[in-house]
This record gives sequence, structure tokens and C-alpha cells, in this order.
Amino acid sequence: MLVTRQPVLRRFWYATLPLHQLEQGPRSFRLLGVPLVLWLDSLGRPAALRDRCCHRTARLSKGFVENGHIVCGYHGWTYDTCGRCVRIPQNELGAVPDSARVDAFACEARYGYAWVALEQPLAPIPEFEEDSRPGFRRILQFHETWATSPLRFMENAFDNSHFSFVHRSNFGIQEQPRPSPYDIRESGDGFSAHTVVRIRNPESSHRVTGSAEPYTERQLHNRWWLPFVRRFGCVYAPSGRHHIIYNCATPIDDEHISLAQWLYRDDTEDDCSAVELIAWDRPIVDEDRDILEATDPDAALDLQRRTEQHMASDRPGLLMRKRLLALLREHGESESHRQTSAG
Repeated sequence: MLVTRQPVLRRFWYATLPLHQLEQGPRSFRLLGVPLVLWLDSLGRPAALRDRCCHRTARLSKGFVENGHIVCGYHGWTYDTCGRCVRIPQNELGAVPDSARVDAFACEARYGYAWVALEQPLAPIPEFEEDSRPGFRRILQFHETWATSPLRFMENAFDNSHFSFVHRSNFGIQEQPRPSPYDIRESGDGFSAHTVVRIRNPESSHRVTGSAEPYTERQLHNRWWLPFVRRFGCVYAPSGRHHIIYNCATPIDDEHISLAQWLYRDDTEDDCSAVELIAWDRPIVDEDRDILEATDPDAALDLQRRTEQHMASDRPGLLMRKRLLALLREHGESESHRQTSAG
């Protein structure tokens, strides 16, 4: 599925950049092939415009912020958060033509990130329930670019069979390639998926899992929101410690995603520090990234492809494809997608 050729995907919210990165000035970002400039207005709220001055087409992200407005670094043309040019320094009379404007996009601050929708959203930004629950702390784990597609990432996030091989040097049990099946419950905006997976618990994981036993269980209460947001809802047994991960796989273009990851824990810094948790997870993240970047990023949605139905544990992946295909059909499947699926 070539994401830039599916217009309906423009109608969802995507996490773009951490808000703290915008405190230093405007930043560039590409969403579904559209170049954006993001910055913070005078009230500290994020804003997003097309990264192109209407004067001489310079990138606004090369400019600076002044009184909450974005100023082009080429000739000083200044824009408000709605994309209207409010000042042309070269015009002595101060007049600004109505046509002097650039495209503006919906932008909201949530969970420490600027979220952007290129067109009227079909659904709200997903609710991260732990963000408002007492006793949980939020850790912004990372934000980085991967050379893969958002569908590939989402499928992998629910594919427990890869644990035994991709993560065999960490928690995976190679002699246990067939994980417990998921109990899946569909909803209007995606599905929830529940299962229990036994994993290795080496000494380096003891403070993370809250257990010193050689093996532990992940009681998984996962969630998927259309199109590319997921919750990894892990409760370690027998400790009962929560390890909740959220991801937004934001499509940059047809071959790259911007991956944001949040971690929520119900323990304290003394139990397991944020630095410790991030360092522990880094090798696991790198293993996923390495294997996903070795796959074809153009994941076709054709449900008849036998190579995509070889595992009973792939039910979440097949359901994702089914729901995405229905979404494309409901809102006008593109010609490029029909060609891709048939190939």
C-alpha cells in the first residue's frame, strides 16, 4: 500500500515532533509526502503550515519565530497560524494581498507531541488511558525515522511469533515459536487483542519485569487504532508490574515512517529509572528495526495472498489489512492501490 496515494489517510491524526524540539524554533517535517513547518505560537501551542513561502517558495522552516508568527528567512514575509501573510516588510504601505497565504493544517498538542491532520479528521487522537491515571509516569522513549511502512510496523507489533527469532538474544524462547492465540474484539476504530506469552527473564531484565525468576509471563492487553497507532499493554506476572507502550507510526512517504514511542510505568524511578528502561529497550527496538528495514515496505492489502496467511497467530495482521481495505473502499480506493494489490 503506497500511503501517499491513499487520500483517506490524510484524514487521521499523526504524531509528528516532540513539543520540546519546537521550543528552539521552527522545524521541518514531512507527512504523507507533504512538507510541513511546525512551531510554537505565542501561547506555546503547536502550529503547522506547508513548508513553502508563497513569495519565492523558500522553506519557512529556514526562518524564525517572532511574536508567535513564522517569519520567512528569505525576505521576512510573516505568517500567522492560519497561513495568512500578516506582514510584507518591503511594502511601505503595510498592505498585504488576500492571496498571500500558505496552506494551514490542524495541529494539536497531546502526550508531549504535536499531532497533525492534513484534512478534516475522521476520528479523534487516540486516548492513552494511562496518561491521566494516577500512579503512572510517562516516558518519551524515542522519536526516529525507520525505512519501512506503517503497516509493516503495525503487523510486527502484534506478531508474537517473531519473538522467538528476532529477539532470541533477549527475551525470546526459540524453542517456543508458536505463541498463545489472541482473543480479538473489534471496535469501530480498530480492535483489542488479548493473550499471554511466556518469555525469558535474564538478570538484565529483573528490574524491568519486577521479578528474579528465569521466566515470566506477559499478560498482553493490546490495542490497534486505525490507521497506525498501537498500544502494547503488558502486565508482567507474577510481579503485576505494568509496562505500557504506545506507538504512532507516522508515514513520512511511501518508504519511511517517523516512529514515536511512549512508555507508561506504574512504578517509580527508584524501582527502575527512565534511563535504565530506555537503555534496556534499545537493543530490542534495534532488532525490530533491523528486520523491518529488510522487508518490502509496499505491503499489499490483497487478502488472497497465501504468503500472508501462513500462521494462525497472524490474525491481527489479517484483520488490519481487512479493516484498511474496507476504509480505502469506503472513502474511494485509489487506482494505484488497485494496481498494487493485483500485483
